[in-house]
Amino acid sequence: METMEQTGNVLASEPGLAKLRGDCARMAPHWVVPAEAGPAPVPPSRIHGVSVPPDSVRLIATMSEYGD
Repeated sequence: METMEQTGNVLASEPGLAKLRGDCARMAPHWVVPAEAGPAPVPPSRIHGVSVPPDSVRLIATMSEYGD
């Protein structure tokens, strides 16, 4: 059984930052990069308004300024 000594807030048996960085560097080649970026944003000219159901309007109207 491995003994763990506590040093400050970190246990001596825990890997350090150098090990974590090494692990990340080894994993980087395995990460998949998307072939293309996401869809383009919708131009404002195509946004015609927002519909809010009456029940939602009543709910929001009864809330205080900072929420309930």
